[in-house]
Amino acid sequence: MKYITFKKETGEIKAGWLDQNQAVDMHEASDGLLPSDLLTLISQYDTFKEIVEQHCKSNGTKGRYDVDKITLLAPLPRPVSVRDFYAFEEHVKTARGRRGLDVVPEWYEIPVFYFTNHMAVKGPDDTISQPASCEWLDYELEIACIIGKTGKNITANEAEEHIFGYCIMNDWSARDLQAKEMKVGLGPAKGKDFATSLGPFIVTPDELSSYKTDNGYDLKMTASVNGRLLSEGNFDHIHYTFGEMIERASAGVTLYPGEVIGSGTVGTGCILELGTDVHRWLQPGDEVELSITGLGKLKNNITK
Repeated sequence: MKYITFKKETGEIKAGWLDQNQAVDMHEASDGLLPSDLLTLISQYDTFKEIVEQHCKSNGTKGRYDVDKITLLAPLPRPVSVRDFYAFEEHVKTARGRRGLDVVPEWYEIPVFYFTNHMAVKGPDDTISQPASCEWLDYELEIACIIGKTGKNITANEAEEHIFGYCIMNDWSARDLQAKEMKVGLGPAKGKDFATSLGPFIVTPDELSSYKTDNGYDLKMTASVNGRLLSEGNFDHIHYTFGEMIERASAGVTLYPGEVIGSGTVGTGCILELGTDVHRWLQPGDEVELSITGLGKLKNNITK
C-alpha cells in the first residue's frame, strides 16, 4: 500500500491510498467507516485493518480521484514527533573529516539522534524558505520509517512489527547556523528546525519485500539539484538498522503510532559531504529532487 494525504480541487484535505492512477479518499470510499486522516488510521490500525483490506479489493468508483486532479501533501503533515538518527558511517566519516574531526568511538557504541521540529513538515512540491540569516543551505537525502504500534523497550528483533511504513525524508540544514550552535555543545536547533520534507507517500513493508536484505533493503538513493545528479547511495549500506534505532529510541520511553524515525544522511547525500567544489550551497530558485527505489520522488523548490 502507498498511503497518502492529498488536497482535492475543492481545497479539502483528505487521506487514503494510491490505486494505480487514482487517489482513494478512504473516508468517502468507506462511507465514513475509515477516518479522514492517516494519523488516526495508523493509531488504530488494528481496528481499521479489515475495512481497509475490503476497500482495497473493491472496484467501486466512490471516493476515487484521478491523480492529476489532486495535490499530494506530506503523508503525515503533523507527525507525533520526528527523531533523526546519524546511522550511515560513510556520511559520518566524510562530513566530520571535512571539519578536521575523526569519528568518535562512541558513535560505534550507540545509535544517536536528535529531535527536530515536527510542526515544520513539508510535502511534495512545497517551497522551502531559506532562513533569512542562512547562506549555507543544504539538503539531506534520508529514508524514514513511521511507527505503527505502541511499544517501550522494544528490542531490535521485535522492531519490524512496530513499523507501519517508509518514506523519503529531506532533513533541510542551515549549515552556517548549525556550525555556530554546535560549538556551544548543544544543537543543531535553528540549523534544522525550519523545515523537514516527507513524502510523497508512506509505503508499507510488504511492498518492499523483494528488496529485503539482512541490513534493511536494497534501495538506491539519489539526489539531484536543478536536474544535475549529485548524490548516489543505497539504504543497504546503513551501519545501524532501523531495528537498532528503534531499540535505542524506545529504551525507557514509549513510542507511539505516528512518530517518525529518520535514518540520517546516506553517504554522499548532502553538499556538506560533497564539498562546495562539487556544488555551491543551495539558493532561491533551486529545485531539489530526492529519489529512492520503491518510495518514489520528493521534489521541493527553494525560496527566500
